Amino acid sequence: MKKSQQEKLSDKIVEAFLKNKTIAPLPKKLTKKLNNADRFRKLCENKIKEPIIGFKAGGTAIPVIKKLKEKEPFYASIFKRNFIKSGKKVKINKSILGIELEVCYLIKKNFFSYEGKIIKQNITRFISHMAPCIEVVGYRQRKKGITSFGDLCSDFGANVKFLIGHKKKFKKINIGNLKTNIQNKKIKQNVNGNTNTVYTNPLNSLTFVLKKLKKDKITMNKDFYVFTGSTIGVVPILRKGLYIGNIDKLGTVKVIIV
Repeated sequence: MKKSQQEKLSDKIVEAFLKNKTIAPLPKKLTKKLNNADRFRKLCENKIKEPIIGFKAGGTAIPVIKKLKEKEPFYASIFKRNFIKSGKKVKINKSILGIELEVCYLIKKNFFSYEGKIIKQNITRFISHMAPCIEVVGYRQRKKGITSFGDLCSDFGANVKFLIGHKKKFKKINIGNLKTNIQNKKIKQNVNGNTNTVYTNPLNSLTFVLKKLKKDKITMNKDFYVFTGSTIGVVPILRKGLYIGNIDKLGTVKVIIV
């Protein structure tokens, strides 16, 4: 049977994902509307027969949601191949957008057997640990900039690498109002932020992802991570070298850009 254009394009971007290369930009009919981009993302992710360790929320900044005229964020799967320890090297290309500093949660696998309603007030029962995380954001396509959430969602959520800092056992803190910072000391690049930029509160972002997992009937037989979105926005990589991210009360995370 002859493959559709969408099938052919999904094969191309999946190959780019697996071989760490870039392709020509996807047609706008796949990326302009988030619903279409989300279906394309799922098609691509289903073709990758590798372990998934968690999920990310994207587009969690309220001003960006309003600017791009979207209704809500989106989510994407995170594959084990893109999950590395703090302080490791990450090689970048011209399609990298920058880095983000996020709050990460480790969620117990018993979440998938829970049949009750998912609300912010009850999701803490599923959290075992929390940690700071750096996400290297970029495309598998030869393009720059963001015109819609579909641009990001259709490209595996535009996640390139995730680096996680030391995990701490979960405890209830005012996670919606913690100071954050990313810096490259060598070039005196210093950017401040706050966790309240993440869908007002990272727990709101976590709730959003968990609801989507239930709606899409996704199940796993192991604990999994949820990355809640940037506390600073996309910080441009002005020069290669060591970038350090810090979230008050959670700790630090590092990446060496090469």
